[in-house]
Amino acid sequence: MVFSSFEFLFRFLPIFLFFYYTAPKRWKNFILFAGSIVFYTAGEAEYVLLLFVCVIVNYLFGRIMYLNIDEGRGPRQKLLLILALCYDFGVLFFFKYSGLTDKLPLGISFYTFQIAAYIIDVYRGKVPAEKSFVKLGTYLTMFPQLIAGPIINYLEVRVSLKYRTVSLADFEDGLKTLIIGLGAKVIIADRIGLLWNNIQSIGFASISTQLAWMGAFAYSIELYFDFAGYSMMAIGLGRMLGFQIPVNFRQPYVSKSVTEFWRRWHITLGKWFREYVYIPLGGNRRGKMRTIFNLFAVWSLTALWHGSDCNFLIWGFSLLVLQGLEKLFLLRFLEKSRVICHVYVLFFVPLTWMAFAISDVGQLGIYFTRLFPFIREAAATVNQTDYIRYLWDYGPLFAAGIVFSTPLPLWLYRKVREKWAGSLIVAVILVLDVYYLAVSTNNPFLYFNF
Repeated sequence: MVFSSFEFLFRFLPIFLFFYYTAPKRWKNFILFAGSIVFYTAGEAEYVLLLFVCVIVNYLFGRIMYLNIDEGRGPRQKLLLILALCYDFGVLFFFKYSGLTDKLPLGISFYTFQIAAYIIDVYRGKVPAEKSFVKLGTYLTMFPQLIAGPIINYLEVRVSLKYRTVSLADFEDGLKTLIIGLGAKVIIADRIGLLWNNIQSIGFASISTQLAWMGAFAYSIELYFDFAGYSMMAIGLGRMLGFQIPVNFRQPYVSKSVTEFWRRWHITLGKWFREYVYIPLGGNRRGKMRTIFNLFAVWSLTALWHGSDCNFLIWGFSLLVLQGLEKLFLLRFLEKSRVICHVYVLFFVPLTWMAFAISDVGQLGIYFTRLFPFIREAAATVNQTDYIRYLWDYGPLFAAGIVFSTPLPLWLYRKVREKWAGSLIVAVILVLDVYYLAVSTNNPFLYFNF
C-alpha cells in the first residue's frame, strides 16, 4: 500500500482516521500502533513479524539497560548496547548484503536506523527507556514515516507519545500538506520520470548527448519531487495525528556547494550520520585530514546504507571527493560567487545521481560516454536530433521542476495560505492529483527500494 494510491487515500486512511479520532486519548497510541501494523501488513505481510520482533528486542534491551543506568555506563550497559546494535544491524546486513534473500523488507533501512538511534540515546542517558511497549511500538512503526522516513529521533516525539491533541487547524494544515506532497509525486515526479524510463528502454548507447543530459536532469527532478513529496505527505499525516515530523528537504538544488546540498537533502539521514558517526569520530575538530577521513567513513556507510552494488560505492566516492575538495580549498571560492557556485552544483549533482540510478557499472560507463562524447569519438554521431521531440513533450515539466525547486512557490503560497486563494490552489492540486492517480499506473516511491 502506497500513499499515492486510491486504496490508501480513500479506503485505509478514512477508516483509520475514524477509529483514531473517536477513540479515547488513552487508546490513541494503540490505535496508531495497530493501524500501522495493518498498513505494513497490506504491503509486506511476510515481514510484519520481523518488524514486530524489532520492537520487542529493542524494548527489552532498552529496559534492562536503563534499569541499571544508576550504576553508570559500565561494561554491562556497553555489552547490552553492543548486543542490541548487533541484532539491529545484523538483521539489516542479512537482508541487504548477504545475498541469501531476494526481497528486501519494506522500510528496514529506515526503521533500523530509527531504533538504533533510540537504543544509543538510552545508553547515553539522553532519554529514559520507554516503559510502555505500545508507545515504543507506535514510535517505531508509525505508518506516515515507516516505509521511507523521515527518520525521527525518539526525543523528538517522546512528549507527543504521551500528550497530544489535534485541532481543526492542525487537521486542515496537515491535509493541505498531504495534498501538496501528493502533487509533487504524481504531477511532477511520476510524469517527468517517464522520460528517464524511455531513455532506459531506448538503450544508453543509442541516445544523443543532448538527450543524455536531459535524462540526467529528468532523473534529478524525479528523485527530488518523489522523495520530497513522500516526506511532505508524511509530515502532513503526522500533523493530522498530532505529531511534528521533522522537515526532510529544504530546496537543495539552490545550494552553493555539494556540502550545502547534502545539508538540505534527506536532512534526517544526514543528521543521523552526523550525530552517531561523524561527531563521535571527531567531526571537523581534529584538522582537515582527519575531517576528510571522517567524511570517508560517513560516505562509505551512506553508500552501503543505500545498497551493496558497485554503483553506490561510486556514488558515495564521488560525493566524498567533491566534499573533500570543498573542505580543502574549493568552498572558499564557491562562497564568494553568485552564479558559478550554482552552475557547479547543477552540473555535478546530476552526474552523481547517474551513478545512483544506474546499477550496472558497464551501462553507467556507456551513459557517461553519451554525456561526454569526446571520451569515445563514435559516440558524438549517434541520433543527434532525438532530443527535440522529448524537449517538446517534457519542456513544461522541466520548467515546473525548476521553478518548484526554488523557494519562490513556497514563499508565495505562505502569503495566501490563509486566504481563499490558498484554498483554491490546494483544491486545484487535489483535482490534478486525483486525475493523475486515475490515469496512471501505480508507481511506488523510489526510496521504497532502500
